Amino acid sequence: MRRTVLCLSLLLVLVSVATTAAHAADPLPKPNIVLFLADDLGYGDVGCYGQKRIPTPNIDKLAAEGMRFTNYYAGATVCAPSRCVLMTGFHGGRTLIRGNSKLSLRAGDVTIAELLGKAGYLSGMFGKWGLGQENTSGLPTQQGFDKFYGYLDQHHAHNYYPSFLVEDRSRVKLRNVVPGDMDTLYGTGVASEKVDYAPDLIQAQALQFLEQHQKERFFLYLPTTLPHANNEGKNAGMEIPDLGEFKDKDWPENEKAFAAMVARMDRDLGQVMQKLKDLGIDDQTIVIFTSDNGPHREGGHDPDFFQSNGGLRGIKRAMYDGGLRVPFVVRWPGKIAPGTVSHHISYHGDVAATACELAGVPPLNDWDSLSLVPTLVQDPTRQREHEYLYWEFYEGKVAQAARMGKWKGVRYEGADNPIELYDLESDPQESRDVAKSTPDIVRHMAGIFYEAHEPGLYWSLDGKRPPNIPDPRPEREPTPAGAPSPPGKKPIGPEPAPAGKPKTPMPPEPRPGATPQPSMPLRPKAKPAESKPEPDAEKPVEAEKAKPKAGTAKPR
Repeated sequence: MRRTVLCLSLLLVLVSVATTAAHAADPLPKPNIVLFLADDLGYGDVGCYGQKRIPTPNIDKLAAEGMRFTNYYAGATVCAPSRCVLMTGFHGGRTLIRGNSKLSLRAGDVTIAELLGKAGYLSGMFGKWGLGQENTSGLPTQQGFDKFYGYLDQHHAHNYYPSFLVEDRSRVKLRNVVPGDMDTLYGTGVASEKVDYAPDLIQAQALQFLEQHQKERFFLYLPTTLPHANNEGKNAGMEIPDLGEFKDKDWPENEKAFAAMVARMDRDLGQVMQKLKDLGIDDQTIVIFTSDNGPHREGGHDPDFFQSNGGLRGIKRAMYDGGLRVPFVVRWPGKIAPGTVSHHISYHGDVAATACELAGVPPLNDWDSLSLVPTLVQDPTRQREHEYLYWEFYEGKVAQAARMGKWKGVRYEGADNPIELYDLESDPQESRDVAKSTPDIVRHMAGIFYEAHEPGLYWSLDGKRPPNIPDPRPEREPTPAGAPSPPGKKPIGPEPAPAGKPKTPMPPEPRPGATPQPSMPLRPKAKPAESKPEPDAEKPVEAEKAKPKAGTAKPR
């Protein structure tokens, strides 16, 4: 009898251990993924990061129910290159698109949407693309997205009342009248009749996507244009249908409009969250909120008015943290503990590997992307860390920047110029250059700047601007043979590649002869395939290098 009881007890213990081990090895469920990207929203522009004058209840609720990151960085300090890093998982020293140019992603480039498609995800993108022009392989529907509605071109995207938007590969005419818009830069100009506010149309399409695909696993990418200024339409500034709750504020008109744009963006995020809840898929969806770069000084907006950079140094186009550090908030019910804060150092490139781990897709071998899932589910022993983060910039003075642990290095105008060095733990505002007192760290930072920069066909750190190559768009809208246009639409790009068709690999390129800095190993490099850029798509505004004013609050 005792032997029987002992055997039964041992069996129960073994079953319990096996069950526990099995549960520990269970993979996380594959959630729907929503990525909401604001445009030119600063680190300090939302309530959960310290903003006091512009209410952002929906972003704040997202943080209260999820995790807020304090050391998260954009992919670049301006729009297009930052979005390229976000979509491809490579840092800005290795991507094709490193500035606001007319370059388009190549057939050989791989995006998050394409990788998620391998796991059965349906991908929809609604908003500002900036990574592909008409009749190129850079169209969203050529880069893994099943559905697209919004703007392809950055000039076009800054017109809030355009004469048309793009759906998949076709232009859709709107009721706005923009005199001579096609005689100027693509889709720009000031509307003489303003009827359709483009962000509202884009938001409606995104909500419809959720309705239509609620029973499928999906990736929804929502890169809104809010609160970017309209710099192309004769500097029309902060375009918004109404000023809402800010109408009677004793503020400059442009600041009222900026606040109204931020509030509208927050409202749109809230509508997405409510739709997920109404459809009963709220707890099956991970929602990510972030921005493409730091706050702007454009269209009459003064970023100091709302302390948009959160007390950090610089703004958009600066290589200091005010131009690069951005809000990053993630909510995943039942997986992310509510109200948590992470100080893990990460950036836009990490979204790709994170999405792949969530979907159960193997990451690319040569990525500059590390999954944030261990941090999100509070499994720190599994969280890998970057040796460094790296950025490049090509408007005005070319520049490089890198963060290595607590150290931040910045260099303007190439390898012959000195490196500025800041200790972000003791000096988060980057006000004290400690390069002279830490020569070993400076040498290591120089090695990073050499190792991370992959010579590009159009991007040189010798101070020269990219070549001025004519616009690759045709002067007139093409009509592909054998493909009649739907009523009201005109095809603007090639048909999607057949399923399973391999993408063109990028040819290798040896690095030009130069002596590498000590202590930094070099990895194999790849040469981008040829493409045709234009001059910068946004009118450059001089980056702020000035140190923070006395009494500026510390970043939150």
